[in-house]
Amino acid sequence: MRKVVSPRPSGHTPAHLLISLADMLRAWLPEQRWFAGKGRRVTELTLLSVTELHPACLHLLVRTGRSSSASAPDDCYQLFLGVGEVLPPRLAHARIGRASEGPLAGLTVYDALQEPRSADLLLERLRTAGTAGPLRFERDPKVSVPAGLAPRLLDAEQSNSSLVYGDAYILKVFRRVQPGVNPDLEVPWALARQGCTRVPAPVAWFRTSEPQAATLGVLQPFLPDAVDGWTLALEALTAGRHFTDEAYELGRATAEVHVALAAAFALGAPAGHGSRRLAAAMTARLEATSRAVPELLPHVEGLRGAFDELAVLDSGRPVQRIHGDLHLGQVLWAGERWSVIDFEGEPARPVAERRQPQSPVRDVAGMLRSFDYAARSRHPWRPEWARRCRDAYCAGYAAQARWDPRAQPELLRAYETDRAVYEALYEARHRPDWLPVPMAAIARLAQQHPASSGGPHTPVPSFHSAQGG
Repeated sequence: MRKVVSPRPSGHTPAHLLISLADMLRAWLPEQRWFAGKGRRVTELTLLSVTELHPACLHLLVRTGRSSSASAPDDCYQLFLGVGEVLPPRLAHARIGRASEGPLAGLTVYDALQEPRSADLLLERLRTAGTAGPLRFERDPKVSVPAGLAPRLLDAEQSNSSLVYGDAYILKVFRRVQPGVNPDLEVPWALARQGCTRVPAPVAWFRTSEPQAATLGVLQPFLPDAVDGWTLALEALTAGRHFTDEAYELGRATAEVHVALAAAFALGAPAGHGSRRLAAAMTARLEATSRAVPELLPHVEGLRGAFDELAVLDSGRPVQRIHGDLHLGQVLWAGERWSVIDFEGEPARPVAERRQPQSPVRDVAGMLRSFDYAARSRHPWRPEWARRCRDAYCAGYAAQARWDPRAQPELLRAYETDRAVYEALYEARHRPDWLPVPMAAIARLAQQHPASSGGPHTPVPSFHSAQGG
């Protein structure tokens, strides 16, 4: 029989508890997909918050510091730790370690999100709302979530963890926590109020008030029969068929979401001086990335030209809230229509930055780059397939939005260039075999006029995982 312990025995502070946890967490955290400091050792650990969710489950907010990154800010992570004397064989894969000292000495610690009992109780907290220490569990009073939905942890998540309950709801747990309202709660909630059905509406969520207010997780309807756009695109490529009909409808769906976002949130001023600031920021990212990715150096001058053209552009269109990280992996095809998910934006960027109004062309550029990624992930490379998808997507967008993002090629080129530079940095750090994909686009963008298309073929290896990071 498993022995359970009180997570904060009388007289023990988070600092005392850290005596038991520090060594095992320093070893375990860097191995997790959602840990941002890949390849860097955790040197500092601070327990910011410890809450008992049930007698054998602790909720922790942990601040980490890393070696070789003195200039980088510390990160805060959300952990659910189970504690027991004996770990059942079915949970062996969830084991974090065994404490040798401190208040948990002699007890085994494991990832509680992989334990059905803890996952069940987490859903129950969300169903009924209420508080647990600094944690606040809230829900949409118009939606009743049934009890007893069997949980399962998805294994495809990269930057967060997701639990599916009975194929009816999905709970996204934000592993890397930043102060403020997470856009993946704020935006779908606002879109639901606008009557936009392209985005699953939040039904429950939880947050913390300490050490700072922050969103911790969101429960939304799950689409069990949905297929993500990346998978569908690769299936089309493998079968040798076009994807233009789907791309056109995806353009319409994107525009529908953008129109709803423009109604739900305050608009920003049209570009003018903002174009110069945006171009300067893109140029700074290019220069910093070229120092980290030497392959970029021959193309820097040509890429800078795209940003110079942006600096003198007056788009005449206001900026607004957008998705922020749109690609084929962020859209689902279900019931003969597209849905858009994951409004968190790029997790590496501060929440305040992700919530700023931006040009919707940024989302369009992200999707255009995604079509290129798909085309280059299959042999032989089919540039015409990607071009047709890009054109169909923009045509669908224009039909719904009543304006065509291709009408301002300088703006579209700048955003595509900025996205390709971001991709090059990501691939160089995490998936070097993928680096030729953004590099082919970079070579094209560095030499093209804004209205031109196409470019040289760069061979790439055979890929077996989805786009993005």
